[in-house]
Amino acid sequence: MVTMNVVFIIIIALLLAGGAIGFFFIHRRYERKLKNEVTRAQKSERLKSVFLENISRTLRTPLNAILGYTNMILEDEDGTMKPAQVKELATNIHQDTEQLLGFVSKVFELTQFEGVTPAFTFIEVNLIELMASYRREAMNYTKPDVGVRVTTTLSPHCRGVLDTNLMHQLMMHLLKNAAKHVAQGDIVIKYDCKRRGLHVSISYMGIGQAELVGTDIYSFLQKENALSEVNESSALGISISRAIVEVLGGEFYLDTENDKKTVASFWFPCEMKDLYKDM
Repeated sequence: MVTMNVVFIIIIALLLAGGAIGFFFIHRRYERKLKNEVTRAQKSERLKSVFLENISRTLRTPLNAILGYTNMILEDEDGTMKPAQVKELATNIHQDTEQLLGFVSKVFELTQFEGVTPAFTFIEVNLIELMASYRREAMNYTKPDVGVRVTTTLSPHCRGVLDTNLMHQLMMHLLKNAAKHVAQGDIVIKYDCKRRGLHVSISYMGIGQAELVGTDIYSFLQKENALSEVNESSALGISISRAIVEVLGGEFYLDTENDKKTVASFWFPCEMKDLYKDM
């Protein structure tokens, strides 16, 4: 009888110990999750603050320029201004407006992935058809002597379950960046299945500004010449690409070998089907 009581007590103690250990790990898991959410919220607030600062400071210069150009046209009541002068002012207005629009669009795009978890819409798609669509679109941004090709070891019937909107944003940022830095040769899109996920690389002969991967985008946006630098460099596009991959639970890399060959690559978990069907 005593032995049974001892066994019972031991079992109860083990159960309590197991419960305590389980509670400890669950608590740690949710503590980390809460910490990550707090960090994301802080980054979001920081990005919003930076953007508001740029509205009042960085954006003021081109906005004043646009107002100045339009005032010159509006004040020409007697029509003394020559058509060539009007065209030149209109060109300046167009260029400054494009800069503003590009800057604002990219910053707003980045805010979609900083501090909030976007709603995903996962659908099953044929990967070779999806990559071919990116190839066709990328050709609109390449120079005359630059080609874009797709390669893979997977079956043409291979399908993946992913968010096509996020995938399009990600791929076009990387392909536009590649097209910007390639004067001749091919931009190669390669995709494969690794670690139960989708791995994609975009390689080309050209400088890819790998150093920008670790850029503090908040400090970058606070520069006085942030507007012009954003349009000249790939800082925001790379930051957006990395943010999209991280939101998907993946990894992002950008490597430049001797300032010549650049490989932008990413991986994220993805359900894939018919990897080697009919090969």
